[in-house]
Amino acid sequence: MGQMNDSFIGENLLLNPHHSYACTDTHRNTFIDVCSVLDRNAWYACPFNHTCPFLLQNDCLRMSNNSMVTEFLLLGFSDSRSPQLLPAVIFTAIYLAALVGNGLVMTITSLDPGLHSPMYFFLRNLSLFDICLISAVVPKAVANWITRCHSISFLGCVAQVFLVLFSADTGLCLLTAMSMDRYAAICHPLHYEAIMSRDTCVQMATLSWLSSGFVSAIHTVSTFSLSYCGFHEIQQFFCDIPQLLAVSSSKRVTAEIVLIIINVFLDTGCFAGIVVSYVFIFSTVRRIPSTAGRAKAYSTCLPHLAVVVLFLSTGFCAYLKPLLGSSSSTDLVLSAFYVVLSPSLNPVIYSLRNKAMKAGLEKLVTGKLLTKQHVLLFLQE
Repeated sequence: MGQMNDSFIGENLLLNPHHSYACTDTHRNTFIDVCSVLDRNAWYACPFNHTCPFLLQNDCLRMSNNSMVTEFLLLGFSDSRSPQLLPAVIFTAIYLAALVGNGLVMTITSLDPGLHSPMYFFLRNLSLFDICLISAVVPKAVANWITRCHSISFLGCVAQVFLVLFSADTGLCLLTAMSMDRYAAICHPLHYEAIMSRDTCVQMATLSWLSSGFVSAIHTVSTFSLSYCGFHEIQQFFCDIPQLLAVSSSKRVTAEIVLIIINVFLDTGCFAGIVVSYVFIFSTVRRIPSTAGRAKAYSTCLPHLAVVVLFLSTGFCAYLKPLLGSSSSTDLVLSAFYVVLSPSLNPVIYSLRNKAMKAGLEKLVTGKLLTKQHVLLFLQE
């Protein structure tokens, strides 16, 4: 190396190793040579652009173990060389479909007096949290792909982790409540109104919100109480707990992994409750003498069961696979199914063979639901 390189190396190697080594575009080539002789076990990054910090493999900045991360890089489905228009267009289309579909479900079940039953009450709540789940992820991901700026702030990452967990856990609790509603309606039709009263439905929904919020807050606090030094690359298109644990420099990740496993057992308990409910439901349906009666029962139960299987299978795989092995492109696909595709498919699955929802949609299109009487009736309830 030349005289300037020797001077630069000598100057920087005499610096306090507990401080950051700054680099600029002027010393870019020189600093690459410096990196070759620095400690390979240290954290290296070079934020030439602090607004959109792309990490370059040969450009580095030595970070102290005490420095606090302010941004993460979301590298899922990303390529820093050009805007990622294809995933941006696909995810935008799915996002708009989810907004329209779930928005229609919420509007129809709110304004149509014939759909003010417990099942549609829970379906309305599920649509609300489906919108929250997909809205917490897709807008930021699309903006990153279009602008090629893959960074997300620390507080933005915290908010994203909490909202994803809160929406997903609440959705699972509501699916469990819906299975109990179907069990009461089919297995105990004479006592259905007493079992699933309005007060009971409100209490079940409130319990779902509060318990999910509490669990999500614990997970979020536990995850971000870990140490994160410098800029970190997350091989995901949103802030995901397994990927955050992978880039943490803390030795206390075991506690959060234990919390995830406990949460998996709780979710499995919800799934077991749903399965038991449907065992009783299908055994009762088989005893219905009328073919039309059996078809009606299956048409209300099978869509719900399909949503549960899709949501839980992709969710379990998305969270457990990164903990059990190395990350791969499969993790991105599973996460897309779990966070993006499931909320967009729920309205289609529930409405495709539901005559009451089709009739409500027809009333909405013709303007029969958009009356002051229907709005006041919904507000009174």
